[in-house]
Amino acid sequence: QVQLVESGGGLVQPGGSLRLSCVDSGNTFRSGAAAWFRQAPGKEREFVAARRWTTGATYYADSVKGRFSISRDTAINTNYLQMNNLKPEDTAVYYCAAGRPNTSTITTMRGYTTWGQGTQVTVSS
Repeated sequence: QVQLVESGGGLVQPGGSLRLSCVDSGNTFRSGAAAWFRQAPGKEREFVAARRWTTGATYYADSVKGRFSISRDTAINTNYLQMNNLKPEDTAVYYCAAGRPNTSTITTMRGYTTWGQGTQVTVSS
């Protein structure tokens, strides 16, 4: 059974940093792309970042460009989201996702078939 397991969430002050990790036990990343989405209370889940596993091409939401970075460690099937200069509006549950999206779906939920359980990120002083 394919599983994505996230870790690394927590409470951080504005301007701080966190690194989220997502371990893929089913090698799903290798077939397409790995991504991060987030969902704040009362809001819809939204795209944050994605990376194609083979080409390394990356995609970011405008709200996180220049602050967040998605990376990978292919040896251990792990996807990372480095988050710097965090803001209160970044507070959300962050979800790891894997799938085989095409160009038009790589930044949308329908591009991904496997999801993690989510990890809470809270940015507050």
